[in-house]
Amino acid sequence: MYGMHVHETVIANNEVESGITIHYVNEEYDAGDIIFQASCGISKNDTPEMLAEKVHKLEYEHFPR
Repeated sequence: MYGMHVHETVIANNEVESGITIHYVNEEYDAGDIIFQASCGISKNDTPEMLAEKVHKLEYEHFPR
């Protein structure tokens, strides 16, 4: 699962947090060892678009490091 589908599913499941995981690259998608994780809270009023913005903020902050 990728893109907006992730955020829509997270909101539909009433999750309280979401975030990013940065992996080492290997032959399988998202299967490399984990380098770093960061999370953000989800409010009851968040839309998938609002959640996407929060997650993108985490990506912009942490991927360059």
